[in-house]
Parts: sequence; C-alpha cells; structure tokens
Amino acid sequence: MQLKTVSKWLVVIGAINWGLVGLLNINLVTLLFGSLPVVVTIVYALIGFAGAWGAYAMLTNKKKK
Repeated sequence: MQLKTVSKWLVVIGAINWGLVGLLNINLVTLLFGSLPVVVTIVYALIGFAGAWGAYAMLTNKKKK
C-alpha cells in the first residue's frame, strides 16, 4: 500500500472520529486504545501528519494543461 493511500485513509478515519465526537461524544481512538496512552498519542500524531501531508499535496498540486 502506498504512503498516499495510507495517508488518505488516516484522514478519513480521523474525520469519522471527530464526527462521532461532535455528534455522539464517542471517541473511537480512546475507546479502542484508552488503556494505552502512548498508542493514543501515536495514533493522533499519525492522523495529524496525514492531514498535514494531504494539505501540502492539495496546496502544491499543479494541474497539467
């Protein structure tokens, strides 16, 4: 699996998680990994890096004529 694909999936997972937090006050990351705070931090960091990567890709994307 390519880094770009993994990054996109992490962004999707992060968006779904934030949607659930906003609508139902359910945080899937802490629900799944709450007993392992280091893992929770790593998951949040990976999702954050994926979002930054996606933003960079969108801002630097040059369309071919």
